[in-house]
Amino acid sequence: MTAAVIGALTLQEAHVNWAWMVIFANGLAGLWSLGAHWLAPLRLRALWWFVVLAEATIFVQVAMGVGLVAGQGFHAPQFHMFYGFVSIIAVAILYAYRNQLRPKMYLLYGGGGLFLMGLGIRAVLVGTA
Repeated sequence: MTAAVIGALTLQEAHVNWAWMVIFANGLAGLWSLGAHWLAPLRLRALWWFVVLAEATIFVQVAMGVGLVAGQGFHAPQFHMFYGFVSIIAVAILYAYRNQLRPKMYLLYGGGGLFLMGLGIRAVLVGTA
């Protein structure tokens, strides 16, 4: 085997490993947002960039999952896929309510980030069972 083949990840391995990025990124974004609600020095522009990146990890994860199921014929538990698509819908809901809840936006994205982390944890648990 060549070094390129040995170092390459399969799509399934990438999907499994990226799940932890989704979980940690959204959990950290949620905690940072909640902290920013109470501590003004945490209210940085970088917070919103981090929230966007954390939520984007979900779309990457779902795209890899779709590639596994549609492109490689992989069979995933129904609830595993359900949690992935609910995560995308949750991101859309957070985005939709951002203007209406502007005074409480840090709480919205704090709770939302932790909710997305929970969905990721649940998807991992269902997917490995």
